[in-house]
Amino acid sequence: MTMKKFTVWMVLMVVTLPVIQAQEAEESDWDDRGPGHVQTIFGNRQGHGGYGALTVGYTQIGHRDGIIMGGRGAWVIGHGFGLGIGGYGFLNDPVYDASRDLNFSLAGGYGGLVMEPIILGWFPVHVAFPVLIGAGGVASTSYSADWYDPYEYWDGYMEDACSFFVAEAGAELELNIVRFFRISLFGTYRYTTDIHMENTAVDALRGWNYGVTLKFGSF
Repeated sequence: MTMKKFTVWMVLMVVTLPVIQAQEAEESDWDDRGPGHVQTIFGNRQGHGGYGALTVGYTQIGHRDGIIMGGRGAWVIGHGFGLGIGGYGFLNDPVYDASRDLNFSLAGGYGGLVMEPIILGWFPVHVAFPVLIGAGGVASTSYSADWYDPYEYWDGYMEDACSFFVAEAGAELELNIVRFFRISLFGTYRYTTDIHMENTAVDALRGWNYGVTLKFGSF
């Protein structure tokens, strides 16, 4: 190859290479806006796989304020549907029975199959609609009204218990913070079969939950 031909080839490469790179960048940017790539608040990344999540929130148990905590794990299919399992525990504020000088509270847990449609999950802010179907148990526990007496604190015992089936559904506002971390603000409604325990309403466990879920994984 003569020097003249070599020079021509070099000029062509210098001219055409930036054009090719620009075209590839444009196509990549377009792909990043589609369902094959998840966009995050601090950078866009391709996402797929599954996640584990921790949840804490407010609920009402037996028509009294309570706390709910738990977690779930799910396989994310095509960025649009999560399938997995979840489990939660709950405890409500105690109520004082003056006739027996005891506090009473309800505590328990439930878990089951989780199905989660995810709408536009590759956007930095999107929504999801988790549904849980499963079963659980609840117990009424009594213990000393004096929380500060170390000799009385351990005299609590279970008064009654009951199992139930549960279906819970709601909505999450989800933020893709980085590739492996999402934050969800949620509101869900928990429906259970009737609770058959003494001094406990049959609908004691039916009600709303509100809180935050932290998700870690590969989306």
